[in-house]
Amino acid sequence: MQKNYAIYEEALAEELIPAMGCTEPIAIAYCAAVCREQLGAEPEQIEIWVSRNIIKNVKSVVVPNTDHMKGIEVACAAGIVAAHSERQLEVLAYITAEEKIALKELAESGKIKIHVSEEPDIFYIRVFLAANGQNAEVTIRTDHTNVTSIKKNGATILSKPIVPEEEEAKSLWRIEDVLDAARHMPLDNVKHLLERQIEYNMAISKEGLDHDYGASIGKILLRRDPDSLRTRARASAAAGSDARMNGCELPVVITSGSGNQGITASVPVVIYAHALAASEEKLLRAVLLSDLITIYLKQGIGKLSAYCGAISAGCGSGAGIAYLHDCTDEQIEHAVENALAINSGIICDGAKSSCAAKIAMAVEGGLLGFDMAMAERNFEGGDGIVQETADETIAAVGKIASQGMVETDKEIIDVMLGL
Repeated sequence: MQKNYAIYEEALAEELIPAMGCTEPIAIAYCAAVCREQLGAEPEQIEIWVSRNIIKNVKSVVVPNTDHMKGIEVACAAGIVAAHSERQLEVLAYITAEEKIALKELAESGKIKIHVSEEPDIFYIRVFLAANGQNAEVTIRTDHTNVTSIKKNGATILSKPIVPEEEEAKSLWRIEDVLDAARHMPLDNVKHLLERQIEYNMAISKEGLDHDYGASIGKILLRRDPDSLRTRARASAAAGSDARMNGCELPVVITSGSGNQGITASVPVVIYAHALAASEEKLLRAVLLSDLITIYLKQGIGKLSAYCGAISAGCGSGAGIAYLHDCTDEQIEHAVENALAINSGIICDGAKSSCAAKIAMAVEGGLLGFDMAMAERNFEGGDGIVQETADETIAAVGKIASQGMVETDKEIIDVMLGL
């Protein structure tokens, strides 16, 4: 009987989308663009409310197409000036020289008033614009393009539930089903998504290795041992983040709302697939498995937290590489559990150059988890946070990240803001 893999096809279609630049400042730009279009005029008053996690992830990262400027004011100004909301997370992909001048002037004008949101949402952006007696207000919650409210002159134009229904469905995933989907689901409906992910993310990886971006973690790693496949996998993933965090204007395909996770889940797997001369289908299925594992791991964690999201993608890439080596389902499950046990203490302190180094560590954790599985030397239930099954371990990590690290997240943000 033909199994129904629609839930995975829908998840990939939702998650594997292009974005240019770090997704949090781009989400601000997108929200501002939607609001500017609703207002229909150049704003005289600009106010923005953002959650502390948005502040954390916008503070230190370059906003693309802004001549290397950083900050909430810059992201908001860019969205207002560009105002092409139909491009969503590629809203800043096309900005003219004149628009760059205009957005710089707006960002530095002091007109943009920033407020820390009092809402409970970890992911929250609200933009209010006013001009000529008219006003508009747009709110994004829970996800980068999830516009939950649009108001014009106080009248509600759009209002929808805060948590999308599809998020509820994802919580029923099991690793057994994910592995079955990666091995057997038809690729017809997802092949183009996976091919785009590989094309975009390998291109930005090459850009990071060819040029100097940020701390150049990828290039530094590659100099250590250029002939090592393991080193090339780590360096190539890190290089993509080097470029992305430091103003590269190439797009990436994101996973779980993050370009860094999209890169980490795909680039190391592609490097190994090419080295092993894997077939096209095997490559696609390995990346598919990596993406699905990453998405599954992030379900219990949430889009933003004190837990470094690259760890989930590193586990995904380890699983994809294990698949390329013809590992059994049991070995792949062990590889994921091992990797979670190794790296689950790495904190997220916002988007910035050091993300590339954390990505390198995440990929190493995934590879070590795979090595352990191949050697049949695995962490067992009762070893720290490791539970009796992979699903239980994934749930435990989700609980630690989403509940146990709430206070940690607050302290991280206070330190970053000098409070």
